[in-house]
Amino acid sequence: MQPNKHLSLFLFVLLCGIATLSAQEDPITPLPIKAIKDTIYAPLLPPNILNDSIRTDSIQTDTVPKKQPLLLDNIQYKAKDYVKLSQKDHKIYLYNEAEIYYQDTELKAGVIVMDYVTNEVYAGRMKDSLGNYSQLPYFKQGSQEVRPDSIRFNFDTEKALIWNSRTEQEAGLGQLGSDAMKVYAEKTKKENDSVYFLNEGKLTTSKDTVNPDYYIRIRKAKFVPKKKIIAGYSNMYIMDVPTPIALPFAYFPLTTGRVAGILFPTFGNDPRRGYFIQNGGYYLPISDYVDLSVTGDYYTNGSYGLQGRSIYSKRYKFKGNINISYENLVTSQKGFDDYSRTSNYNIRISHSQDTKASPNSRFSASVNLGSSQYYTNSLNQVNRNNSQTNTFASSISYSKTFPAYPSVNTSLTVSHTQNSRTQTINMSLPTFQASMERIYPFVKRDAVKKGVFENINFQYDVNAQNSITTTEENFFKSGMFDDARIGARHRIPVATNFKLAKYLSVSLNGNYEDVWTMETIRRSYDEEREEVVTDTIAGFDRFNRYSFGTSIGTTVYGTWNRGEDKKIQALRHVMRPSISYSYTPSFEQFYESYVDGDGEEVEYTPYETSIYGRPSLNKGSSLSFSLQNSLEAKVRDKDSTATEPKKVKILSNLSFSASYNLEADSLRLSPISMSGATEIIKNVPINFAASFDPYAIDNNGRRINTLNIKNGGGLARLTSARINTGFSLNSEMFQKGGAKEMDDEERQSNFSDNPFAMDDVRGERSNFDRGNNRRRNDDDTDEDQPIYNNKLPWDARFTYVASYNNNNRQSEITNHSLMFSGNVQLTPKWEVGFNSGYDLKNKGFTDTRFAFKRELGSFHLSFDWTPFGRYERWYFFIGIRSSILQDLKWENRSQR
Repeated sequence: MQPNKHLSLFLFVLLCGIATLSAQEDPITPLPIKAIKDTIYAPLLPPNILNDSIRTDSIQTDTVPKKQPLLLDNIQYKAKDYVKLSQKDHKIYLYNEAEIYYQDTELKAGVIVMDYVTNEVYAGRMKDSLGNYSQLPYFKQGSQEVRPDSIRFNFDTEKALIWNSRTEQEAGLGQLGSDAMKVYAEKTKKENDSVYFLNEGKLTTSKDTVNPDYYIRIRKAKFVPKKKIIAGYSNMYIMDVPTPIALPFAYFPLTTGRVAGILFPTFGNDPRRGYFIQNGGYYLPISDYVDLSVTGDYYTNGSYGLQGRSIYSKRYKFKGNINISYENLVTSQKGFDDYSRTSNYNIRISHSQDTKASPNSRFSASVNLGSSQYYTNSLNQVNRNNSQTNTFASSISYSKTFPAYPSVNTSLTVSHTQNSRTQTINMSLPTFQASMERIYPFVKRDAVKKGVFENINFQYDVNAQNSITTTEENFFKSGMFDDARIGARHRIPVATNFKLAKYLSVSLNGNYEDVWTMETIRRSYDEEREEVVTDTIAGFDRFNRYSFGTSIGTTVYGTWNRGEDKKIQALRHVMRPSISYSYTPSFEQFYESYVDGDGEEVEYTPYETSIYGRPSLNKGSSLSFSLQNSLEAKVRDKDSTATEPKKVKILSNLSFSASYNLEADSLRLSPISMSGATEIIKNVPINFAASFDPYAIDNNGRRINTLNIKNGGGLARLTSARINTGFSLNSEMFQKGGAKEMDDEERQSNFSDNPFAMDDVRGERSNFDRGNNRRRNDDDTDEDQPIYNNKLPWDARFTYVASYNNNNRQSEITNHSLMFSGNVQLTPKWEVGFNSGYDLKNKGFTDTRFAFKRELGSFHLSFDWTPFGRYERWYFFIGIRSSILQDLKWENRSQR
């Protein structure tokens, strides 16, 4: 018999049953072990294995035919020290770095022995002179890997004994890593191809499989790889210390992908509502594209809540989610004075379409509507971060483009805005818009356009909507449509532009509008009741209006060179002055009149209820002036190797604007508006604005037709002003070498729309992690970390806002506040976050929140605390980070 044939039998044995088991380095010697009522025996290595040679057996060959191995493919094998075929012992020996390769199977071990008579195979470790073990068996078949201390397998009975096995099982969405379940057992018996019995096992999701920071100890268990583990008495150990968390029996699903199952709730106590359970329910994967989770909350005083959530997605088509929540809130108990019952609801829908699905049409939805007090009164901790939301907004739209020339863009939109303080709701059910691309009628489509005539162009657009304004009390009731207004507006803008005297840019424009409405009003004076009566007349009506305008502008550049030997080498000033004129005629033909009780004639327009405004009764003719400035400097770079000076923007924008009404009898000049922005301080953008009135005011605060300078004042009165700035600081800016230049991505993250938003206390990564991810790896390994001493990584964000009002000489600071947030990483595992603000005008802090987070390896600990204010409360959470065992948690909160 050739060695290759014996090895093929050995590989066939492995292909029949050994899978999904791995091992830790545990000092178990591959000594002979006899199983009770089992024919499996661990073979002993001959004492002279290194010096023995192959001998010729003198015994007559047995005439009984032996079972022939099944050779499926070529086998490759090797060993560093020894490869021997012993016909006397009927064994094949491979010693030291023994390796066998067969198809997609790979086996490596210190020692590999196969008995081709009893059809037994053995793979084990090596032990050196100091008693240390090395070269643990490594078996890989496809994607499955096994690292036991030793393996014995009997081909006839198809059973195996495995010592100190470890395996990593996919679970949840089937992603190996920190969320995979690690299964360890001191002794494992393979019953058949899919069932294993474990003795003295450990289950954990810890990355350290040798010394896990926690594990669930199971005495006896049935293990079905990739499906489940059914165990008897099980209890949880933390740092090898047993805890009271125990179960008489346990079931651990190991299925991959989305699987239906129970969502474990959170337990707690509230003094006003009693004991409760929250977020318990059921998860159901409806199909490959849609799932559904239904959860509920229940309080012993009768309060309850229901939540439904569905997520759907289809690649290259669309994705979205639907969330519906309802809460029935009961305060106190029946018979008490503070007893009350209220209900809240919230509907959130998000849908987006992939651009590849349909290039010329698109459907999208973003819905957030519900009770105004839903977030502030919600029982559920998950709504904590939205407790200061004051506005709900929704939009559902469908748009389609007709690309043929001239292309037309159309859209149909349903929108909703809701103010949670005033409980006012504005809706558009729906709005239709269509616009045609710009057309140049006197020149070919792709030709170069020159001069007044060739640059003449026009467009067309239409807007139609049904506008509803109601209150939360009438929402979803028939009364919400009582004040609905329906209308449409057609608009045709015409324009052209040309150059004048080479440096002046001139534009001419005109605009025509035709407004349709579905109702008008009629007013008359009722002499009997002595009051003005307004009647609403349903029916179609229309009016039109038009206007004309022109503007002229130029750009002026000024440069002051101071010399390359100066620190400030040059200054550059850019001015863009412009003047424009607009004219709107009077539309008195759309006005009517009635005689009031004093015999005076009062004019009014029947189109006062139009959602697109009313026609103007007064003729408009005005001049407007504007001046935009920018100022930048060339500064010598501190780096002596730099070949070009740095450009510094002293003023990125400084604008002035005003208008002069040619038709007014008095007060023709409007207030002068000023706005500007600068970043003269590195990474600190400063925005400012002010308004100046050239006219004086009387003792009642009313503007009078007297220039302020003639009334004993200055050239203009400062009537209002505001300034705001926002900037970020972090510990790296104060390290040796100075501050680091922020790139655009960092700048955007520091000055986001909501720079003070903090993650949910149960989130795995905070704002600090995202902004400073180079301080610790995303893998969150347990490698040694540096001790920070007096250099603690930190970051902070500040926003300063101040506004001033002096319309009536009140000289009042209307808003003066500083908002700040940040994080301090006390140790590589401890982090403290804060979010607060101080009202400098009213001398008080805004909603202040502290978040303490601690990474405990496989556990995540957090403490969220709002020490004072309307939302004063605290919340504590500790739980396993892995999604597989995330229900092993404990959380508690304040009693309010």
